[in-house]
Amino acid sequence: MNLILQSLRAPQSSIEAIAALAGANDVHAISPKAWRCTDVASTAEVKAAVGSAALDAGVDASFVPPARALRDFGLVAMDMDSTLITIECIDEIADMQGLKPQVAAITEAAMRGEIEFAESLTRRVALLKGLAASALQRVYDERLALSLGAESMLAAVQAAGLKTLLVSGGFTFFTERMQSRLQLDYSHANVLEILDGKLTGKVVGGIVDAQEKRRTVERVCGALGISTRQAIVMGDGANDLAMMSVAGLSVAFRAKPIVRAQADVAFNFVGLDGLLALFAKT
Repeated sequence: MNLILQSLRAPQSSIEAIAALAGANDVHAISPKAWRCTDVASTAEVKAAVGSAALDAGVDASFVPPARALRDFGLVAMDMDSTLITIECIDEIADMQGLKPQVAAITEAAMRGEIEFAESLTRRVALLKGLAASALQRVYDERLALSLGAESMLAAVQAAGLKTLLVSGGFTFFTERMQSRLQLDYSHANVLEILDGKLTGKVVGGIVDAQEKRRTVERVCGALGISTRQAIVMGDGANDLAMMSVAGLSVAFRAKPIVRAQADVAFNFVGLDGLLALFAKT
């Protein structure tokens, strides 16, 4: 296996020490913030030692097959809130209602897998009843920001011919705008009910929960004529685990511990463009 080490701040000495733990034959720089270590052992013991040292040093460590190329994949599927973008939109909407702490607490519990997502969304949306729908545009204009490396990652995967999917337990108000802004191929999310210019506290239609996220990845892969093993899936919360489980490469981004533990690779320090360093240049 190859070991890809990435960091925005770690000194070369830390990189070399982590590479030594993996028994790397060679270490060379891919970029100023990424290094490829070749012919490393990938036993559970080595992975545990490397993972602990890397976390302490502020380094993202990913064990990957040496010959894997970006063109081996056909789709990049992404969660939106706290993955493609830096905020949880529903928490920021709730802030307009003076209810951010209450809603954020439910959001956190759901992302850790302590509450079923559909139940958590129903409870959170109910708290928004009566809020002017204009608050959604304010959140988009004033608070929504792309995660580090998002634009360069998307530019690279789109240039390589991969299709892109934004699948979210959030809301179409935001996913549709992100799809247009970033020229994404597909998006799927929940629809907030709005009557007389105000939120009703309800969602229209079925809720995009963990299983619906997985079904969406499967549907899009089917439409593209590819296996789900040709999909890269990126997420941060427990409701992303089902779609990550069918992917050929699952990426935990700034994720909860339950997600980091089950993902193929995890980025705790670098941006979404850390994905690009995982592939051979072919």
